[in-house]
This record gives sequence, structure tokens and C-alpha cells, in this order.
Amino acid sequence: MIEVYIDGASAGDPGESGAGIFIKKNGNVERYSIPLGHKNNHEAEYLALVKSMEICIQNGYKVISVRSDSKAVVQAVEKEFAKKEPYRTLLKEILTLAKQFDLFFIKWVPSSENKTADELARKAIRMNK
Repeated sequence: MIEVYIDGASAGDPGESGAGIFIKKNGNVERYSIPLGHKNNHEAEYLALVKSMEICIQNGYKVISVRSDSKAVVQAVEKEFAKKEPYRTLLKEILTLAKQFDLFFIKWVPSSENKTADELARKAIRMNK
């Protein structure tokens, strides 16, 4: 199983944003910092999940377990419900992507267990400029 740690960050709400993705696979690691442009913090969290899933699909990973410190994103995916736009549209994209995996899990983790993804997201913010 592939472990995927994600975080979205925004310098301002909204502001320049980035996604941090840290993937553990059989003792190897992959790190991604993806600038997202001008977004709010919640959009950045959702987009971090979208980007991580796209990367996993491109790499042919079929069983993934995603860890996020965003309770809003984890609960939206678990309940398959987001109240407001643009989160509803992003969630729909996430649920469509999830069908491309043999197994897809998502779990909330405290920020203390997500430091690498957080650092990668902060790096991505600086890459917007």
C-alpha cells in the first residue's frame, strides 16, 4: 500500500497557495511542491488531494492510503458531501478519481504527523512568484 501525506497551504485567505505531497512506497519517498496560484486555504487542501491522486494514477499506484490534517476534506470525502462551492465541484472530482484505484483510503492525522507535507506546501507557496 502506498502512503500519501498531503497538505494545502495559503499565504493569506485567499492568497498565494501551494500543495505539498509526500509519498512513501516500499521504503522509497517522493516529494512534490505544487504551486496553486491564488486560492483560499480550504481550496488548497482539496487541490492537494486532487493533485496527489493524479500523481498516483500517473504512476500506476492502485492501492493508496491518504493522510491529511484537514478534517474538512477528510470528512467531505468520507460523507461524500460538501456544502459550498467550489468545494462541491472539487469533491466531485476527487470521488471520480477515487474510482480509478483498486482501494482508496483517506484518514485524518494531526498536524504533528504531517510536517513533511506541510513544509512542501509552504515551499510551493514561494514557487508562485
